[in-house]
Amino acid sequence: MIHAKQYGEGLPPLVVLHGLFGNADNWHSIAQKWSEHFTVYCLDLPNHGKSSRLDPVTFPAMSEAINAWLEENKLDSIYLLGHSIGGKVVMQMASDYPDKIKKLVVADIAPVTYKPSHTEIFKGLRLINEQRPSSRKAADDLLAPYEDNQGIRQFLLKNLKRDGEGHMIDLGLEELYHSYPTLLEQPPLREGIETETLFIKGEHSPYIQAKFQQQTLKHFPNASVKMIPDTAHWLHAEKPTTFASLVKRFLQG
Repeated sequence: MIHAKQYGEGLPPLVVLHGLFGNADNWHSIAQKWSEHFTVYCLDLPNHGKSSRLDPVTFPAMSEAINAWLEENKLDSIYLLGHSIGGKVVMQMASDYPDKIKKLVVADIAPVTYKPSHTEIFKGLRLINEQRPSSRKAADDLLAPYEDNQGIRQFLLKNLKRDGEGHMIDLGLEELYHSYPTLLEQPPLREGIETETLFIKGEHSPYIQAKFQQQTLKHFPNASVKMIPDTAHWLHAEKPTTFASLVKRFLQG
């Protein structure tokens, strides 16, 4: 079961997928802007938010789960956007269900295999679930040795939920942890996916690099790339107005 939040109605559908450890609420402000032009559906990925758990967590399995949600909601011609691991999922969907996707936006990720960068975060989140801290402050103290950026900790702790006498991280955390090597890998995509695709790069983010261009075009020959200056991987949070306008122009162009 996939959980979604809807913004607006009666306009062309835009389906939006968040990244690892996120949820549909990450897109609330931008979705409100887009709802003037689209009916926006912000989904919780499997193992996130209020969506069901998958084990193992693979890109084809997530693609299939989201397609089942599309079928259930009678959405057969959509705009599709994903950030980070959500970007890998939307690429998989374009490979699996190309006839359903009018245009594709991939935010700061490429169809390649990445090195691990969340290992310490997983340790901190799993520690919270082991110790069930009594307060949000106690949970933050447990997480701090594993992630020193307070903004990132605040983002991660949006998943914190009271559980009995303590708090826990309300994710399919163990499934994500054990599937993490798979999520780092290049999705099993077809070559020559004809969907018109926009890749949006954060200027200071390492996730989209020039050396990935050949691999990207092999799968997405109709791809273009735009860069948002002075942003890193969380480009849509750092420059929301610029990001929202760039997406709107591409989808309506």
